[in-house]
Amino acid sequence: MSLKSLKKKRRIQVVALAAVALVVSTVLIGYAMRDGINFFRSPSQLVEAPPTPNETFRLGGLVEEGTLIRGDGHEIRFSVTDGGASVPVVFAGVLPDLFAENQGMVGTGRYIDGVFQASEILAKHDETYMPKEVIDALKEQGVYEDPNS
Repeated sequence: MSLKSLKKKRRIQVVALAAVALVVSTVLIGYAMRDGINFFRSPSQLVEAPPTPNETFRLGGLVEEGTLIRGDGHEIRFSVTDGGASVPVVFAGVLPDLFAENQGMVGTGRYIDGVFQASEILAKHDETYMPKEVIDALKEQGVYEDPNS
């Protein structure tokens, strides 16, 4: 074998190895993120197209006035609305300090038998902030009023 064909063979091996490494790393990243990607839904989107009970996603909107019920123990029940639909929520845990009725919230959880079972609840962190997804969902329903205008 000549030196030229040996270099060509080595170059092909390096390129093939790099391609295999790229494919393997892409598959590993996708596998690692399968549970880390949670899609956002508004109450209207959730009612229109309910997901499967084993799908974890984020639900956001306004905590509907008059629906916040603190049960025995740590269970809290309330409804989230975007003005077009309302979804009942159950959460067992400690709510954020700024959680209140008529305030924006985003929860992570699953939709089982018509109830959003939240594993995590996030509330706005100051008086003016509301998550972009929640603002977009409220604007879509014609409910959102910009406090700066």
